[in-house]
Amino acid sequence: MSANGIAFPGQIVGTFDAAQLGAATHVHGSNLCASIAGPVTSQPNVLKGSSQSNLSIIRSTGPLLPEVGTVVIGKITRTQSKQANIAILALGSAGEHVCGDALPGLIRQQDIRATEIDKVKVSESFRVGDIVRAVVISLGDERSYYLSTAKNELGVIMATSEWGNQMYPISWKEYQDPTTGLKEMRKVAKPV
Repeated sequence: MSANGIAFPGQIVGTFDAAQLGAATHVHGSNLCASIAGPVTSQPNVLKGSSQSNLSIIRSTGPLLPEVGTVVIGKITRTQSKQANIAILALGSAGEHVCGDALPGLIRQQDIRATEIDKVKVSESFRVGDIVRAVVISLGDERSYYLSTAKNELGVIMATSEWGNQMYPISWKEYQDPTTGLKEMRKVAKPV
């Protein structure tokens, strides 16, 4: 068994012709995609004559709760004019500890950037479905952890365009769709 990194739901983890379907994965087109968040593992196929390995996602066990200062990875679930709701999926800057159940988080408008706070627009920083790296700044209320992306290394780490294509960052505030060439505004995280 070998570890191949952390995957999030819907993320492509391999191609169907190069690997076999394993636990917590599904086929979408010709790709194998993660069905849950967790570490990707590759195991030899038990069928004779098969050179393909089984790709699986391992669900983390044990309760994990973030504290103030904990870096988290989450998925934007809703945006409003003054805040963005996020489902916290993993703890650690690279998602080392996957949460058993998603935890609710909230990124307020004033916590998105460190500068020009009065000019920040939530709609130009995040979109539903974006994967974000953030830090816990408060345990919040009984409903949500309060998060911030106000450092260079925090912000959107994975984004999908309006056309459904995986985008790549081209500046600190833009992602680009490689297929259409269209650019979309985001609060881009500097690669760690």
